[in-house]
Amino acid sequence: MADKDGIKDAKEFGIGIPQVTEGFHVKGCNHYGWGMKSRLSKIFNPKSGKSLMLAFDHGYFLGPTSGLERLDLKIPSLVDYIDCFMGTRGGMTTCIDPAITANKAIALRVSSGSSILDDDLSNEIVSVDIAEAIRMNADLMATQVYIGAPYQTKSIDNLSKVICAGNTYGIPTMGVVAVGKEMERNAKYFRLATRIIAEVGAQVVKSYYCDDFDSVAASCPVPIVIAGGKKIPEKDALEMCYNAILMGAAGVDMGRNIFQSEDPLAMVQAVRAIVHDGIDSKEAFDMFNELKTK
Repeated sequence: MADKDGIKDAKEFGIGIPQVTEGFHVKGCNHYGWGMKSRLSKIFNPKSGKSLMLAFDHGYFLGPTSGLERLDLKIPSLVDYIDCFMGTRGGMTTCIDPAITANKAIALRVSSGSSILDDDLSNEIVSVDIAEAIRMNADLMATQVYIGAPYQTKSIDNLSKVICAGNTYGIPTMGVVAVGKEMERNAKYFRLATRIIAEVGAQVVKSYYCDDFDSVAASCPVPIVIAGGKKIPEKDALEMCYNAILMGAAGVDMGRNIFQSEDPLAMVQAVRAIVHDGIDSKEAFDMFNELKTK
């Protein structure tokens, strides 16, 4: 209210009312700067604290992956249900209309250097610099990390350089746990790999679901997003997604189990309902089958 001289009461300005400071909704990020938190809030929904990323960066080492032969046709049909595009510079700029990304986060793959023709995939380089990431309006930079592989040190060096560059401009980095042909996919390995990546300074970690995943999530001080991995039956993929979220995952970065599904549009909606609405895997599978019939 204002008095007769038009001077407003201090209470209208909130003077004397204590500020309420709550923890940031992204794990481990309370002390980051404003720009970093703003970008992370595009990736991780502030209401659920979770993220559904759509991975379509497979071509950087696999070539034209089944189901992604035409990025320009497949990805736009799924855009309404995802939070974050996870792709390469070339895939984004040639096949994705920037207009459809307006309200979506961009996770930009910045490492490359190997292909399925190589015996060892771990010898990678940083192929996209920070200036290019800024030009592409990236909200997250993703680089592969090969813990236990011949080029482990080089991949950690790549990660470190990306993190340092990103921190300069408030752009978070996602370290992606790469599992080689001979590595065991167990909780002991993933606890090691995810913790190393977080300790180096990555703001987000992408890893795989495994038995005892709750111990992996608990020992990693930043959010873990699980990879969808190779195509498996829809029911199994939804169970994996549900169990990962239940055990502490902050989201999923799913590719082949969506775009290689018998009905990608039904599948992405079922996955989203698990991630953001908290439904269980049985409800999600029923939802998938119902949507598929339509």
